[in-house]
Amino acid sequence: MLERAWTLKQNLIDFVLDAEGELAVALEAFAATKAVGERYDIAQQNQVIDSFTVEGKVGDKMPIDLFVESQPDLTEGEISLLKSWGKKSFTGLFEITQISPDSFEVTNWLTAKHYTVKPNSANFLQEMSRFKLGEILRARIAPLTDDWWILSGPPIPMGKLGKPKLAVAIGNFKQNYKNNLYSDAPELLEQAWKSVEQYHDDFTEFFGSDEVTLSGYHLNKQLAEFQEVIIKKRLADIGVDETKSLADLVEDAGVDPEEIKAAAIAAAGADTKAVEVMLDSNASSKMVVPKVELPDRFKKAEKVTALSHPRWGQSFLSTYAQFTEMLTAEDFSTIPGYEKLVRNYLEDPAINTWIWRRLAKVNPAKLQQILQTVLERTDFQIDRDLDALLQEFKKPLEPELPEIASVPLHLHNLFQEALGEVNKSKSKPQDKKKTSKGFKS
Repeated sequence: MLERAWTLKQNLIDFVLDAEGELAVALEAFAATKAVGERYDIAQQNQVIDSFTVEGKVGDKMPIDLFVESQPDLTEGEISLLKSWGKKSFTGLFEITQISPDSFEVTNWLTAKHYTVKPNSANFLQEMSRFKLGEILRARIAPLTDDWWILSGPPIPMGKLGKPKLAVAIGNFKQNYKNNLYSDAPELLEQAWKSVEQYHDDFTEFFGSDEVTLSGYHLNKQLAEFQEVIIKKRLADIGVDETKSLADLVEDAGVDPEEIKAAAIAAAGADTKAVEVMLDSNASSKMVVPKVELPDRFKKAEKVTALSHPRWGQSFLSTYAQFTEMLTAEDFSTIPGYEKLVRNYLEDPAINTWIWRRLAKVNPAKLQQILQTVLERTDFQIDRDLDALLQEFKKPLEPELPEIASVPLHLHNLFQEALGEVNKSKSKPQDKKKTSKGFKS
């Protein structure tokens, strides 16, 4: 069965690589999107081709569907196996937790789910002999049976990673493989999207709108107050009485203090120390919340606009008011630096499609005129060409899971521990020739 699965996989890859016409064009376009911001060696290329078989589109079909249609001699079992790859194979960051002569156990760090992976070729069986416990692999795995999985393609070994480097690897994975974040845990993905909607509801309730413009200083203070309201609300939702100390809660509930802390952290999205201080404080103390700050570049800005959307998440812009003023000006060409501003909005990945569509509603005719001038495209029409223009600048037309989305508790704890290790390392005297690199979550 393993040998047949490997033969099917090789035939599928050959079918894709030998293809011409629409399939070849689709592969080239797919590979171009995956090469951005990533190393692109032979291992990465092989993973991209493998991913294309189940993630790529040729019209309304996957390449794996076209392969099945082109092979009339496939048995029902082979067709069933191929279709299971199309539905269930996924890319993840896996830690090797156990090695056996004919298999190894792995845990997907993104979801904490466990898998038994079988070698599907003699070459891979030999490669397995070099793997070590605790090593991290970036790989796509595919089902073989209800209990066994195979590597869909060659893995990319990343070695054993300490917590700071593992946290960075997960951060990079979240950035470059957004569609694979919780592929094997749809319930986590659903919870994450619901948390974005909840954040938006809380934002509009607190600020009275989905848009607020203040000085950087005042917005920073308002966000800290907003975060405090959110944490109190989340703790109340799980039945934590903020007026009681941790000792009182433990006595009332008859449970371990760590269970209460873990539940509070998961619900509130707060860091561990903040929740501990909140719950350990006595009844007269004000609840302590994690410090919420704008990025440094916004703190001293004269105007900062915070925008919220139930799917696109939250955005901070120091030039949004300037852009909307340009849209309402009688002559936009009199606005200093208008061309640079427009090009920045097109090129900056943080300026997403939703922001552009929002701006288009302010004054579509004026925005059309501005883009015609800046891009030197006199035939540009806002209602017809805006989406194509945004795709040209690599802006997704559909929202990807925003940064404000909740993360599983095990990932939250990893990021906190990694940050703690980095800060501890920074506090030690360093050799002048060595520098420590901080972790950015």
